[in-house]
Amino acid sequence: MTTTALAALSLLPAPLLRPRMPFSSSKKGSGGRNGFKVFAVFSEGESGFEKRSSWEAIFDVEDPKPRIPHSEGKFLDVNQALEVAMFDIQYCDWRARQDLLSIMLLHEKVVDALNPLAREFKSIGTMKKELAGLQEELAQAHNEVHISEARVAAALNRLAHMEKLVNVRLTEDKSSNDSGSDPPFPSTSSTYIETSEVKSRKRGLNVSGPVKSYHPNLKNFWYPVAFSNDLKDDIMVPIDCFHQPWVIFRGKNGKPGCVQNTCAHRACPLHLGTVNDGRIQCPYHGWEYSTDGKCEKMPSTKMIDVRIRSLPCFEQEGMIWIWPGEAPPSTVIPSLKPPPGFEIHAEIVMELPIEHGLLLDNLLDLAHAPFTHTSTFAKGWSVPSLVKFLTPASGLEGYWDPYPIDMEFRPPCIVFSTIGIAKPGKLKGKTTRQCSTHLHQLHVCLPSSGQKTRLLYRMSLDFAPFLRNIPFMHILWMHFAEKVLNEDLRLVIGQQERMLSGVNVWNMPVSYDKLGLRYRQWRDALESGVKKLPFVKQNM
Repeated sequence: MTTTALAALSLLPAPLLRPRMPFSSSKKGSGGRNGFKVFAVFSEGESGFEKRSSWEAIFDVEDPKPRIPHSEGKFLDVNQALEVAMFDIQYCDWRARQDLLSIMLLHEKVVDALNPLAREFKSIGTMKKELAGLQEELAQAHNEVHISEARVAAALNRLAHMEKLVNVRLTEDKSSNDSGSDPPFPSTSSTYIETSEVKSRKRGLNVSGPVKSYHPNLKNFWYPVAFSNDLKDDIMVPIDCFHQPWVIFRGKNGKPGCVQNTCAHRACPLHLGTVNDGRIQCPYHGWEYSTDGKCEKMPSTKMIDVRIRSLPCFEQEGMIWIWPGEAPPSTVIPSLKPPPGFEIHAEIVMELPIEHGLLLDNLLDLAHAPFTHTSTFAKGWSVPSLVKFLTPASGLEGYWDPYPIDMEFRPPCIVFSTIGIAKPGKLKGKTTRQCSTHLHQLHVCLPSSGQKTRLLYRMSLDFAPFLRNIPFMHILWMHFAEKVLNEDLRLVIGQQERMLSGVNVWNMPVSYDKLGLRYRQWRDALESGVKKLPFVKQNM
């Protein structure tokens, strides 16, 4: 019991054990503001330690009641602002003590349940059931302590900021007294509130109104547009990219090519024709085009020099890439292979009736899952009190807390995610590294038109390789993917309708919007012509 109690005490956040305050409290008997010491005496007798004794009194702190400082003006003065900060610290301290007290009480229940005398009167099934319930309560209490620790840290940061503002104010007052004049400085709280509002406006985005024409800079990237397995020798794949129709097919040498999906003669869609000997034949008059766009055959007429537009096209790692921009193509095509140890189980292509930016916003947001995907992969997920996306200062990747999911946005329209799972629909562990089995996802959102996106989805697993050999398994994956997307589509289509009518779909961003915000900031900077794009690594 002594070891258990000391282990619980060690969970106290460091700021609570040794608070460093720039001021002292005039109240007595509240533990002191310059730190407090803990003395606990435990008996080693048959009864363990006494319940409701000295160790519980350590955490018996009065609940700080809501206190609002009286203010005659619109804003708080310096002393009132500091008093508000002190109230925050007191509340966070009380909350952390209550959470820790809950953990200690749960530890006591666990020990009581494991008591040899108690086991004689209880069945093994009853014991297991009680222990399972106690473990669940204990895990929840640990989570509450983690949240309380974050609250304390945030309150201390606010207090440090207020202290800094007070020092600046005191320096300004001293300067004004020395000069004999009293310039009308606003209060410290007023300055802090106005600064926060300015920062909030800067962080906000305005995504509303009709979809604008795509900026030329957005086209100067290699775009994956199809899976190699879908492009057979006699098959054509029509696509739309940046409002332009194209068609992909394999030439005589088996290499893919991309030409405009419009015959030079009478503007007939070429994908309605056939592929003959590595050339695409128009179904109207039989004109045939090679992968570079040159017309090599004109039945029933004299041959003339005709060429239709073609795009640089390349095949790599099971995907077909095109370069739709006017700038010279990059010599490097990024790798989209799944991580080592993963095997591809499904490759799915869908045409979705939404703008690709809204789809990316949705894919880069995980906080919506417990509310949107309640009949698919997030069925039964609990709703955490706080969802965060943790990422370095420079980068478009990171990991979610508390979900064991890593995520990355790769320009211009690619999203990677790696999910730690126990079994389908069940997450496992706190981080992906703590999980033994994983699901890796690739989403490519090709901008087809203002209200249309071509989605390429690839799913890979590092377990259960036998699933690849089950007949018609791809149909099951397709059904599940469509079901998940339909849960999103009904919401995102509604967003799009509001956006087209002039409503801003990026109001009041919060902490879990970080990755989506960085995507939007990257896109704004790209379209503004900024050479060094924010949050993008130079070697990306």
